[in-house]
Amino acid sequence: MDPLHDVLTLLGTTSQVSASMVAGGSWALRFDAPDGIKFNAVRRGTCLLRLGGRPEPLPLAAGDCFLLTRPLPYLLLSDPAAVAVPARPIFEAATDGVARTGVGDDFAAVGGAFHFGTRARALLLDGLPPVIHVPAATAEATAIGWAIAQIDTELRHQRAGAALVAEHLAAMMLIQVIRHQLAHEPQLTSGWLAGLADPVVAAALREMHRQPARPWSVAELARAASVSRSTLAARFKEVVGSGPLEYLTHWRVELAVDRLRRGEETLAGIAHAVGYGSESALSVAVKRVTGQSPRAHRRP
Repeated sequence: MDPLHDVLTLLGTTSQVSASMVAGGSWALRFDAPDGIKFNAVRRGTCLLRLGGRPEPLPLAAGDCFLLTRPLPYLLLSDPAAVAVPARPIFEAATDGVARTGVGDDFAAVGGAFHFGTRARALLLDGLPPVIHVPAATAEATAIGWAIAQIDTELRHQRAGAALVAEHLAAMMLIQVIRHQLAHEPQLTSGWLAGLADPVVAAALREMHRQPARPWSVAELARAASVSRSTLAARFKEVVGSGPLEYLTHWRVELAVDRLRRGEETLAGIAHAVGYGSESALSVAVKRVTGQSPRAHRRP
């Protein structure tokens, strides 16, 4: 199994593509802190991204994409001297799927957001920096650029199923951005995401995700990764921040909580499916990892 696919699926990842943006001349837009992960991709022109907590603005050019992983307010602007105006009213007044500001159309961008379940912060977002910038010159930007063009076409022409197509394309963008982060700046990533960039740790992660209910030992995982037990234990702890079996416990609990929320299985059935021999053993693990009993995770 692919751990990235597993986690994105478990989080119930959904995407929402907002209106395209066109601007010109001297302009500056102030955006509220986003709900979820915010992305923007520049179609043409240049601008600056000013994010709360960063001392210097980030220059953006055509083909660039950025992902905001924290709920921080930000500015997009063409001119540092421009007076920033709220972005929300401008996007609410969009016509034909396009929000306009300034004078002219030398700048264009497409934006949207990704939304996740309640456990997203610990599983995914804590391992990412506040902003990920994917420059146009990178390999991942080619795929992102294609997706951006298709999203823009779908939004402008509004053919049948346009919103669904745009959402799936946006999800592809998210995967490409994470791939870029793992390939180009793995030192800024922690947790299981960092493990995906490490060949030894990734081999163990794949095995645990492939058979989460198996009674794994560190020695068995080390054999799958073709290293010694001590090497795997040390590497896993250094990269992921926990031992292999501790990670396995947390992943089993995430799987159990997901099944509990669906409300379709008994606690005993869930315990067996995720690798626990009894309801009580699963209950102890769920309470230790999440701070709540299994019952609290059931949908009312």
